[in-house]
Amino acid sequence: MPVRSSSSPVLRWPDRAAAHEALAAWARSAAAGDGRLARVGYFGSYARDAWGVGSDLDVILVVRDADLPFGERGASWDLTSLPVPTDALVYTEPEWDDAILRRADRFARVLAQETVWVYP
Repeated sequence: MPVRSSSSPVLRWPDRAAAHEALAAWARSAAAGDGRLARVGYFGSYARDAWGVGSDLDVILVVRDADLPFGERGASWDLTSLPVPTDALVYTEPEWDDAILRRADRFARVLAQETVWVYP
């Protein structure tokens, strides 16, 4: 969310460094509390350093296993402490390896090439 500089009344949107550090801190804390979390990264405008006011953080969580269907997994991770709105895609390790890294479609290529990993 926008933050106010201590010396100015102007609100500014968190930059890439702020989003990166906040996600890295969140990942360390989440991994300490949930042993299923294997990797955390982000892609999209923040990864390309093309973010702007209103940009969200597109997060990838790779977990060792999951009980929920793919479409329901993101809601089970509380990302509300991050400084910008966040969308999370949650893959199991086999899904990430088989369905993403070995696929040839555009989205898989973007994820494979663009994701900035913050954990481990």
